Amino acid sequence: MTEDAPELRASDADRERVAEILRDALAEGRLDMGEFEERLEATYKARTYGELAPITRDLPAGGAPPAVSFSKAPAESGSWGSRIVGGEGSSTWAMAVMSGFQRKGRWTVPKRFTGFTFMGGGEIDLREANFADGEVELNCIAIMGGISVVVPPGVEVVMRGIAVMGGFDHYEEETLPDPAAPRVIVTGLAFWGGVEVEHKVTKAERRRLKEERRQERLDGGSARHQLHEARHEWREARREERREERERRRRGDR
Repeated sequence: MTEDAPELRASDADRERVAEILRDALAEGRLDMGEFEERLEATYKARTYGELAPITRDLPAGGAPPAVSFSKAPAESGSWGSRIVGGEGSSTWAMAVMSGFQRKGRWTVPKRFTGFTFMGGGEIDLREANFADGEVELNCIAIMGGISVVVPPGVEVVMRGIAVMGGFDHYEEETLPDPAAPRVIVTGLAFWGGVEVEHKVTKAERRRLKEERRQERLDGGSARHQLHEARHEWREARREERREERERRRRGDR
């Protein structure tokens, strides 16, 4: 069925099935490491069934293309799939002239959003946003002003803006993009101004991570305490054995 519809969009589960075939082929010696890495990269970049099918065509279990499911399973709450909702978006543009604008919180990013500032500032925060499409464009125009774009970790960002006596900057994260996350293309112009994009977690996520680290420290402290107690008990037992040995020697016992 997929050969008849190669233009259909592939899902994350489809890409993972292909990746599993590649891992098996590597373990069996059918692919060397270079071939495996090349094909795995192509797998996670594939958008359609037509792009996935050739990757495993010469491998066992790879000849049959992944099956297409026309009934969409409900996306897990909080997953990227649940945040790509379609539609027109809740806001398509914003303007600030000697003032400021914000788009943040629970809003839906349209396929194309335009932000304009003149001697002002704008903030486009995507950390809690939904997305009208898997690829959205932010057209940012900052003239003697600035626009700040904040995206959550895992989102792929592509910068295509122009800076004239200004800056068009992307503070890239160290981790690789999540294949399931939306792709954000940032275009526009910064003239005597700046457009900057950075990756940040939400305050709630930051608090959760902080609590996890605190709990790990507590658990580590508890483990160290238990180890200290065990060592103390062992030393006390050794001292008691030595005392008993000295008593036997004084009594002449063997």
